[in-house]
Amino acid sequence: MKLSHTTFAPTLFTLHFYHMITEATIDKVLEKFESQAVDYEEAVRAFANRQPAIFSYLIGDNEGTFSQDEEDFLLYLALTIYTAVEDAKGEGELEGVGEEDITEAEEANWSLMESSKATDFQKRLDIFYETSPEEELMAFVEDAITGEAKNEEGEAFTLTPEGREPMFVMLKTVIDVLTRE
Repeated sequence: MKLSHTTFAPTLFTLHFYHMITEATIDKVLEKFESQAVDYEEAVRAFANRQPAIFSYLIGDNEGTFSQDEEDFLLYLALTIYTAVEDAKGEGELEGVGEEDITEAEEANWSLMESSKATDFQKRLDIFYETSPEEELMAFVEDAITGEAKNEEGEAFTLTPEGREPMFVMLKTVIDVLTRE
């Protein structure tokens, strides 16, 4: 059997880009939620069942950190990230994430955040782009938390400056643990 470079190309392509989530994948997930093609409540239950440590981390002791709208938004963004990663990897291919993985990733992200000398929030995030291959997921999170959001009733709200930084770190932690090799 004669082998050429094209014989292995599909496998190499899949392995090389296996964890990189594209903007198209994220948009597809958002469209499913917005068009109600996917039942949001059922998706939340499935997420909680498949990734209980992440779900507990997200809904855990955040009292005083986020408003109710911000807590709901955090869960929505995390569910979008989870669904995009699951779609990219294939349903059932995501391993369960443990509390230790979450703690380790969160500590690393807080260290990065604290190492930034910038005073502008968006400039503080530059270091994360330098250290993560998941640029599209991070851009999705950055855009979502620095722009105007909508609550369950469709009313616009803006994240508080106090909530922005911890929300970014939490969502970056979710990205890290779901896309780890």
